[in-house]
Amino acid sequence: MKDNKTVRLKELSLPYDLKKLSHSQCISLCREIRSILIETVAENGGHLASNLGTVELTMAIHRVFSSPFDKIVWDVGHQAYTHKLLTGRYSEFSTLRTEGGISGFAKPTESEHDIFISGHSSNSISAACGIARAMRLQGDSHNVIAVIGDGAFTGGMVYEGLNNAGKSDDNLIVILNDNEMSISKNVGALAKYLSALRGRKAYVEAKKSVEKALDNTPIVGKPVKEAVMASKDAVRWLLYRSSGQPSGATMFENLGFLYLGPVDGHDLKSLEETLSAAKAAKKPVLIHVSTVKGKGYRPAEKNPGAFHGLAPKAMQIGDPEFISSDSFSAVFGNELAKLGKSDKRICGITAAMKYGTGLNKFAEVCPDRFFDVGIAEQHAVTFAAGLAVSGMIPVFAVYSSFLQRAYDQIIHDAAISRTHIVLGIDRAGIVGEDGETHQGLFDVPMLTGIPNITIFSPSDYTELRLCMRKALFDTPSVAAVRYPRGSQGGNEGMMKLDRDNMLCYEEHGGKTLAIGYGRTGCTVAEAVREGDHSADVLKLVKIFPLERAVIDICMKYDRIIIFEESLKSGGIGEHIAAMLADSGFKGSVRINAVKGFVKQAKTESVLKRFCLDKSGISRILSEYAE
Repeated sequence: MKDNKTVRLKELSLPYDLKKLSHSQCISLCREIRSILIETVAENGGHLASNLGTVELTMAIHRVFSSPFDKIVWDVGHQAYTHKLLTGRYSEFSTLRTEGGISGFAKPTESEHDIFISGHSSNSISAACGIARAMRLQGDSHNVIAVIGDGAFTGGMVYEGLNNAGKSDDNLIVILNDNEMSISKNVGALAKYLSALRGRKAYVEAKKSVEKALDNTPIVGKPVKEAVMASKDAVRWLLYRSSGQPSGATMFENLGFLYLGPVDGHDLKSLEETLSAAKAAKKPVLIHVSTVKGKGYRPAEKNPGAFHGLAPKAMQIGDPEFISSDSFSAVFGNELAKLGKSDKRICGITAAMKYGTGLNKFAEVCPDRFFDVGIAEQHAVTFAAGLAVSGMIPVFAVYSSFLQRAYDQIIHDAAISRTHIVLGIDRAGIVGEDGETHQGLFDVPMLTGIPNITIFSPSDYTELRLCMRKALFDTPSVAAVRYPRGSQGGNEGMMKLDRDNMLCYEEHGGKTLAIGYGRTGCTVAEAVREGDHSADVLKLVKIFPLERAVIDICMKYDRIIIFEESLKSGGIGEHIAAMLADSGFKGSVRINAVKGFVKQAKTESVLKRFCLDKSGISRILSEYAE
């Protein structure tokens, strides 16, 4: 293609035509991509700042390598929007994160260019290590490229992967996208280490200057250059000393990687040169790339945290922040801050989600007892257990889908010894547009299989505050308070609470009992009140272990139907059915809950699909009740 010809994404056969383009044409495409990203995320919601920061990097990867023969593994995948655009999904991109559309994360069932499922962090190096070894065993000499952010480098699985990958001698390239951010600002020793490495830019520039000067020196320049560059360790030490940097190899070199960088992640030529060098190395290489999160969109550059994850239409209404003050997350954070001021034992812990979980309020009033451990859920749980056995009351606020990563620690480090830690499980239930990797449908089946755990599921803010106090001060061992994304929906106080048994019971004179918990419990009550079903309602607030009062109430009915915004398998419904069977219940039990993994769609649409909205509940009650 002619260098001066303007090209558009829709005109190209992607990713194959990228190698034919001139540098200026690629820069023009990068501008077009940024416009598409801003426009699409403004409409559909999604991850903006992280994707704006990886436009040139993604372009360079696809120009140097040949996907899908070379395999690209995206860590988390929330920075892979440009990858989607450059691999033939331009015409579908307007459907991003919508029902029936393309996913907001890398998804192998969507494209042959999406090699590995993504949604959670820190797994890319391990996956790439396995893929690279399989390719080598099969005689395939293509490369595997893992793209991982510095935020994900706080996860322990990264180091398990690095430890094994560095010694492998496979064609594996790890690209460390260093923007000094995960969602919140990065913290800890690793962030300091990467900051020091970014100072190597002085070393890199000095090295280039030495090489250039020797190249331009007549007669003796080339032999001297070859001799000097052959003694890399000595040159590195000398240049470090001259640039004020500490001498010695990087951590990555000590693990067996060839380390290249730091490289300007927005300089397409430098990126392509470095990627080409890594490609030629034929051994594990780590490329340290420095990028600006939110690049090209000034509001996102100025406040990348606020523009990390956006709800649909959030930019139009001028409120890109993580959470509304009218939300379970905000109420949880405000209440914990209030309790923390009065009780010096209370500690707040987050895994790089200070704003998303509402713990920014606790951090403001109790800074010495607030801990952001980075993307390290396993460490967070065991760290909490350590605090607890030393007399503190730790609260780990975490999204339901991320709590899955700490299952062993909950069992081994807390529940077995009845260690009192509190889990604030945010985004419990259907989450919506983020799809399978983020739905909060597994915490109930996961936790109810562990002894010594108490689980609360409030349906409104008043119940949330009460459950927090119960979890903090009245519950031994592990206590969990799970609550949905968003607000209470105007259902506050719709049923009278029995505080002794932590349940709400409403009789209408029927022989059918409808049971629910959390926001679904309120929806069940509304459906019964507004319909003509002759059903009574039991809304659980403490959902596990089940109180004897729950079974005693159930034994009075001929038919029990349980509505549950969780997986059916291992859910509360199955626990109720089992206890009723043990108690000699002669009636029938039906469980209406979620089955399988749930793709991206609006929360309301998903609830309707599983008959967990008001009309669906009403229809089932009409079919099942007398």
